Amino acid sequence: MDGDNLQSSADWGPFGRPLFNDPEARALSRVGVVDVGSNSVRLVVFDGAARSPAYFYNEKIMCGLGAGLSESGRLNPEGRKRALAAIHRFQLLAQGMDATPLSAVATAAVRDAEDGPAFAEDVERLTGMKLHVIGGDEEARLSAQGVLLGWPGSYGLVCDIGGSSMELARIMDGHVGDRQTSPLGPLKLADVKGGKKGRRAYIKAEVEKLTATIPADRNRLFLVGGSWRAIARIDMERRGYPLHVLHEYRMTAKSVRDTVAWIAEQDLEVLRKRCGLSSTRMNLVPMASEVLLEVVKRYKPHDIAISSYGIREGLLYEQMPQKLRDRDPLIESCRFAEQKDARLPGFGRTLYDFILPLFRSWRPERLRLVKAACLLHDVTWRAHPDYRAEVCFDNATRANMGGLKHSERVFLGLALLHRYRNRRDGTKFDELFELVTDEEKLQAEVLGKAMRFGAMLWPEKDTPIGHLRWFPKKKVLELQLSEAHWPLFGEVAEARFSSLASSLGAEVSLKLGPQRS
Repeated sequence: MDGDNLQSSADWGPFGRPLFNDPEARALSRVGVVDVGSNSVRLVVFDGAARSPAYFYNEKIMCGLGAGLSESGRLNPEGRKRALAAIHRFQLLAQGMDATPLSAVATAAVRDAEDGPAFAEDVERLTGMKLHVIGGDEEARLSAQGVLLGWPGSYGLVCDIGGSSMELARIMDGHVGDRQTSPLGPLKLADVKGGKKGRRAYIKAEVEKLTATIPADRNRLFLVGGSWRAIARIDMERRGYPLHVLHEYRMTAKSVRDTVAWIAEQDLEVLRKRCGLSSTRMNLVPMASEVLLEVVKRYKPHDIAISSYGIREGLLYEQMPQKLRDRDPLIESCRFAEQKDARLPGFGRTLYDFILPLFRSWRPERLRLVKAACLLHDVTWRAHPDYRAEVCFDNATRANMGGLKHSERVFLGLALLHRYRNRRDGTKFDELFELVTDEEKLQAEVLGKAMRFGAMLWPEKDTPIGHLRWFPKKKVLELQLSEAHWPLFGEVAEARFSSLASSLGAEVSLKLGPQRS
């Protein structure tokens, strides 16, 4: 089934028709962004389904443009040379990737430095690229939009820390509200007089200024920026957390306090190596920790979520039509994967309709995982049969997909694992299974076995498989097939149907239904 046929087919209920082949979406299928920060300079090239893009290319150079800026008022000379060289390289790479023109922005260091305009001129003279030096208000807005790319419709406070500044922005109902910037980047804090005591007083005073503009409301706090991600990675190490995916990792105010105290007790070089952090990043962690403590103390969030999406993703979001922004990033990503990699693109929808009677009592947020699983159920068919189940689990739990909590990643991975094998014991993922409840494990098993059975009844394109009926009170699972499709119910299919019924604790009922056109 080609993309055009997908476009013209009937809607998928509340999820709507796929949009990745619409002209407005296709224009975003290869977008390059350069982010010139106070600490790093990065090129990201997005590719694929724009609503949940893959990172086609991602390179970061730690230039330290803002190092010493508070004292000199100018960009760090060595950092300036390195940044220009990196941007020149990025421009040439983007040309080869067909990702030009690049969207290029510079943040706090370049906007604060007296030689910032001259630096932007050098970039344009060297590469022909226009470097947009944005204000703190705009930086906050773009970072918040990056969060909305991963969490459409979210609410709470976005806190983005860079090398020389920290921005706050309120998000609600998919829109960016009040926003503010502050000089709380670790590179600037290193120049504050008075040692640790003076720095803490300075941080407290600056956060108080922020709360005067953006008051605390105890909502979710989204953390954006490399220093926050480094602290989250250390929090994972302290807790022995098994899934090292930073996006959507959750912390509490208590875990932040415990981790900051733990960092103070550690040999930073040993801790850096354990967590896989760069020396440059680790050097900023202690001061960033002091800022985070004060932010958490003042804003009292009920939940803290790490976002790997920020200003670069915000620039992509800026270019999206509203109809694409409103879509579920998980579903759009899974649709794109099915279209690209499945043997019969479009069958995921047929499979979803077939197994849906088993899950009609599930909440909408759970049903979207059923839909995602059906779309992904066949995308790893090229993997060796002995490892296909493990590849499925790895793909779901570690792939770059937005709109998934960690527990949802594991649930989806378990469902796809059971798509290819009945039992989950004996894999290398046992510690990850602990991120879901026993009830969720059983639900994932039922979902996986339902897909495993449904995939055996592979009819012509867009042809209904048959009909499942589930009577939970009577514990009866009924299968109805037309006479034309009855031969599909062979020995293996019958065994898989029995296995599904066993997981449900159900009796089976087989019925010959009427021929359906």
